[in-house]
Amino acid sequence: MSQQSICSHLAALTEIRTAKEHVCEECIKTGDSWVHLRTCQTCGTTLCCDSSPNKHASKHAHASGHPVVVSSEPGERWLWCFVDEQMVTY
Repeated sequence: MSQQSICSHLAALTEIRTAKEHVCEECIKTGDSWVHLRTCQTCGTTLCCDSSPNKHASKHAHASGHPVVVSSEPGERWLWCFVDEQMVTY
């Protein structure tokens, strides 16, 4: 069985940015709710996941070109690359 290599976006990370606040910065502006939170590893913005109505983290990744997020949920330790659709745990 071959081991899948880690994409260049995930491999380039030298530290993991964590959420400064456990809220979706965009949902707060509009009074909306979210399901789970993700923190962008390029700029540190924390936004809602694809299970949330607004999918702000995905929208941010596609609009900004920032490829990697980390789960900001307590007890979850994984990163996701939107470009390569790859997840790694840490």
